[in-house]
Amino acid sequence: MVSIIVAVAENGTIGDKNTLLWHIREDMIHFRTITSGHPVIMGRKTFESIGRPLPKRTNVIVTRGDNEFEGCKVAHSIEEAIAMFPAEEEVFIIGGAQIYEQALPLADKLYLTIVHHPYDGDTSFPALDMSEWSELSRQDFEHGEEFEYPFSFIDYERKK
Repeated sequence: MVSIIVAVAENGTIGDKNTLLWHIREDMIHFRTITSGHPVIMGRKTFESIGRPLPKRTNVIVTRGDNEFEGCKVAHSIEEAIAMFPAEEEVFIIGGAQIYEQALPLADKLYLTIVHHPYDGDTSFPALDMSEWSELSRQDFEHGEEFEYPFSFIDYERKK
């Protein structure tokens, strides 16, 4: 099962200059809780921005080059990365924009954090056709412990 997990500003922005635009402690905990124990698939730039393999997860880096990344598996396409795992295993696509765009048609679930504030950035999440998705759950927050804007955790599954 292919799942996408992403935090998106209300205007679709997900990053700028290969960095996150916000730090929401609650979202980091949410991400770690959901993805721990599962494979995570990311592009090379996303891996470089993180700087290390994420613990308690099999890390797969999708790259066109012949690069090796210590502590990680390497794939040359999103399909190759997904095929490394049994179909029933939930694998998480964690970025960046090009990887999200390639994975979106393959995704069964979407774990979306919406930051209810517009941000300027050079990277956006691909447009979603919400008619293809059913909302499973939603948690709304007026703000974070150390984050001033409202945000929501919304889980979707692709309609059959």
